[in-house]
Amino acid sequence: MTDVFQEHRPILMGVAYRMLGGVADAEDIVQETWLRWSTADHQTVRDPRGFLVRITTRLSIDRLRLARTHRESYVGPWLPEPLITDFDSTASDSAERAVLADTVSFAVLVVLESLSPLERAVFVLREAFGFPYGEIAAALDRTEAAVRQLAGRARRHVAERKPRYAVDPVQQRELTDRFIAAAAGGDLARLLALLAPDVRLVGDGGGSAQAPVRVLETADHVGRFLAGAAGRLPGAELRLVELNGRPGGLVLLDGKPEMAFGLDVADGAVQCVYIVRNPEKLRGMADALDRMP
Repeated sequence: MTDVFQEHRPILMGVAYRMLGGVADAEDIVQETWLRWSTADHQTVRDPRGFLVRITTRLSIDRLRLARTHRESYVGPWLPEPLITDFDSTASDSAERAVLADTVSFAVLVVLESLSPLERAVFVLREAFGFPYGEIAAALDRTEAAVRQLAGRARRHVAERKPRYAVDPVQQRELTDRFIAAAAGGDLARLLALLAPDVRLVGDGGGSAQAPVRVLETADHVGRFLAGAAGRLPGAELRLVELNGRPGGLVLLDGKPEMAFGLDVADGAVQCVYIVRNPEKLRGMADALDRMP
């Protein structure tokens, strides 16, 4: 019973995180799924993966509906809880890894916030994990025709709002390295050379940490903010890590995460900077860092 659950745990975490945008919330959902699995009549479960995904998805939909009110009153822009990603254990090839990375990116998760819970569930199960429409219909207790309609609506919505950046992993890693070096030194000239003219900066402090309460736009505004931020965090250590499927960085003070950031890169320049400073969203990153080799 335990071995079967552990075998499918990565996909359950993947579904719950993409549904909720929070690592702690996803872990809560997976734990609740385990409790229900541990008391289920396993003799009647023909498809353990389908059974577990169905529970996880329905619990995530319920949690997401409850979270909507809280997010409507959120202070400043909302960003997902940063996730240190490594898809090597779940993705069988580079194409599958690219799909997983794309569906967990900051940009896509922000767009998914504007979907209804049912649309989000269908999009995640279909686009991220390739579930057949029939299985999704069973998981959501809907007809297959209804699920196909939800999928089409969600796909169009995401396509209309998702930034159209062609991601070159090598270029992204190189630009992220240069960005970290320039930001750490507060070098405005080097930052401006890396930023697209219409670059945007989205900051999430959640009302608990200093961050822009509005989206910053243009290279001059974003560059000056970033250059000034280096002076406000003396003695900080910047570490390159993979966040949400893209090269990103962590700012550590006394070994503890103070800030996480991710970048959208295209055409040889940084198109968008995502900064998370909300302490609640950084709390779990210390444990994740400890587990890194």
